[in-house]
Amino acid sequence: MRILKFGGTSVGSPENIQKVIAVVNARAQKENVAVVVSAVGGITNKLLQAGHLASKNDTAYISLFEEIKETHLTYTKALTQSKETYTQVEILMNDLEALLQGIFLIHELSPKTIDKLTSFGERTSSVLITAAFQEQNIPAQHKDTRDLILTDTKHTKASVYYEQTHTTIQAYFKDVQTAITVLPGFIARSETGETSTLGRGGSDFTAAIIAAALKVDALEIWTDVSGMYSANPKLVKQAQPIAHISYHEAMELSHFGAKVLYPPTIAPVMQENIPLYIKNTFDPEAIGTCISNEANGKNNPIKGISHISDIALLTLEGAGMIGISGTSKRLFETLSAVDVNIILITQASSEHSICIGVAQEDAQQAKEAIETTFAYEIAIHKIDPVIVEQDLSIIALVGERMKSHQGISGKMFSTLGKNNVNIRAIAQGASEKNISAVIASKDVKKALNSLHERFFEDQRQQLNLFIMGVGNVGGRLMAQIEQQQQYLLENLKLNLRVIGISNSRTMVFEEEGIDLSKWQALLAAGEKADGIRFRESVQSLNIRNSVFVDVTANEEVAMSYAQYLRHSIAVVACNKIACASTMENYSELKRLSKKYNASFMFETNVGAGLPIIDTLKNLIASGDRITKIQAVLSGSLNFVFNNFTSGSSFHDVVQQAKAEGYTEPDPRIDLSGVDVARKILILAREAGLQLELEDITNTPFLTQNNLESTDVSHFFETLKEDASHFETLVSDATAKGHRLKYVAQLEGDKASVGLQSVSEESPFYQLEGKDNIVLFYTERYPDQPLIIKGAGAGGDVTASGLFSDIIRLRQY
Repeated sequence: MRILKFGGTSVGSPENIQKVIAVVNARAQKENVAVVVSAVGGITNKLLQAGHLASKNDTAYISLFEEIKETHLTYTKALTQSKETYTQVEILMNDLEALLQGIFLIHELSPKTIDKLTSFGERTSSVLITAAFQEQNIPAQHKDTRDLILTDTKHTKASVYYEQTHTTIQAYFKDVQTAITVLPGFIARSETGETSTLGRGGSDFTAAIIAAALKVDALEIWTDVSGMYSANPKLVKQAQPIAHISYHEAMELSHFGAKVLYPPTIAPVMQENIPLYIKNTFDPEAIGTCISNEANGKNNPIKGISHISDIALLTLEGAGMIGISGTSKRLFETLSAVDVNIILITQASSEHSICIGVAQEDAQQAKEAIETTFAYEIAIHKIDPVIVEQDLSIIALVGERMKSHQGISGKMFSTLGKNNVNIRAIAQGASEKNISAVIASKDVKKALNSLHERFFEDQRQQLNLFIMGVGNVGGRLMAQIEQQQQYLLENLKLNLRVIGISNSRTMVFEEEGIDLSKWQALLAAGEKADGIRFRESVQSLNIRNSVFVDVTANEEVAMSYAQYLRHSIAVVACNKIACASTMENYSELKRLSKKYNASFMFETNVGAGLPIIDTLKNLIASGDRITKIQAVLSGSLNFVFNNFTSGSSFHDVVQQAKAEGYTEPDPRIDLSGVDVARKILILAREAGLQLELEDITNTPFLTQNNLESTDVSHFFETLKEDASHFETLVSDATAKGHRLKYVAQLEGDKASVGLQSVSEESPFYQLEGKDNIVLFYTERYPDQPLIIKGAGAGGDVTASGLFSDIIRLRQY
């Protein structure tokens, strides 16, 4: 014999019930079947709502009752033409109406009445489904489980008297001749003869009780998903179905919020070693999940990640608890007396405090009861008043083989830490089947996705990008990401998603990722750009592995990095302003990056896509010491002076450099030497020197007229006005066989930038186009420097440098 249970969604419409009939009929061709059914989807909630309205003397319960009645009559008409069934449903609805009227009159809704009220859902659905079988000439009979399952009088969550119940079930089914028996789940009868219930989700439990009593071949729980998943698929899109899981693992997962299975269901079938299958009514051919006592394989020791929402954490602490026996006993007895269930317990080894997790709705009652019990100790300040923290959730890693694998706790907590998920309490049983942590409810989705990625996705990592400044360079970066997305996924197991973008006018966010083939149109239709709201949106989305990418030259944006880092959001920047700001701010950003495990990457600050900063860091990390740096660090100025020849217009060459993206939007930043000064300052700081921008000697080649220009347009006018000055510079150099190069130098603790006329012997002489060159003189390279040379400006190379920094964020 086999037991099949169908949940509310499986019987959630007449069409769905036809699917149930098909599944059951196929099983009944081979063996006898007992079918346990839940109430029609949503009905139990409506029954409770109607009862609460009636108890408050609110006549709105009447319209809710009419909805319930109409639903069941509609089902009746759709499923059967039997007048007898219609009469049965009418009687049930009349009884329900009378009960609600009684609740309305006495203004009371006791647990006993709640059980009677909620029983109407399963009682009615089981009558309808039996009739639906019979309508198709499929032999089926109805049996009320209140005649089979005996419980105590703890209404709404009764305890089963197994011995008497098993005897009754075995006696009934011994004489059953019909292949299909339909039974209402969830309901039972108390020892005093009243209707009792087995708790919300109790239909699963009903099926397990019958399965254990009859020692059947298998129990099948049919629902709307294809088995248990490695995480809640509604929150974790990459969640994977679990083909096989042990009883203990399934019990842990269901206890910690895997709603596909009611936790008490497992105990009866585990005791009789009956395999339990979770199947999908809407995809009956799907494998589903098998739950048994067999070993769970040799692969991932983690079977699933689950969570419980709406948790409150209560802390009882004080010096008066240390060394005092019986404190825990008093605490737990107190909570038991007021019927508060403890979900999680953790106690410091110092015995100074005990933390317990309870349902948030029970928190106030629990606090009052505890403080009453320990009133004397609180009054004499031996124990502190109970501390209550709310809006929390519990997340749990579950796996029976975790105990034989080292480092799982470390991986769990480091993964959460990297994503700025603060852990309020931790619990791990000695069996090591479960590691639980209490976190803020707002972090649940991020925590689940981070842990799932770490333990289930074959070392695949998702980075979620928020890019500010999608102009020239930013647009090239978007194109490069779109081009390489698939390659990175297949070869580096790196899933890059762009979640938010902004330019100076508009911004747009898509939590599931922006379609990179349509980003321009989406941005054009976006909301008004605002740097503060952009940052607030990044933080409120609270997505794992978030990365802020700054492709602007904006000081206000640069000054916002600290706010991102404090929320464990990595920062990748080509904007040099932050790293060239005060030494105090530079050091603070470095400190925040370490403290919050948020990378701060700025390779493109110097040399665009060239690995200059990375090389410098590696030299220092390997024990080398920098003695001197000489460099041409401005691709913009190199382009300008390589294209500016005697007789040409300096104004036109600068205009060309701006148009081709080799200069900042304001070319004065490049031509004044400020940009190069910032770059050599950054290299000096990365080499360990504590210099400020004003410590860099900057010898300008621009005229005072140029330097005092009021805006970019005015600046270009001054270039025309002072054309002779620039002609003199280039003609003097040409006359000596020299070329003009803008050189940065660091020696000892002195740094300078300025235009130089260099001879053919100089390594800078042959530098063409927009190239940069850096010469590192170190203790290991005292005479022949380590040279890095290549394109140091341009949209594509700068974008590729940013892209490289982003890829380097991959953590494993």
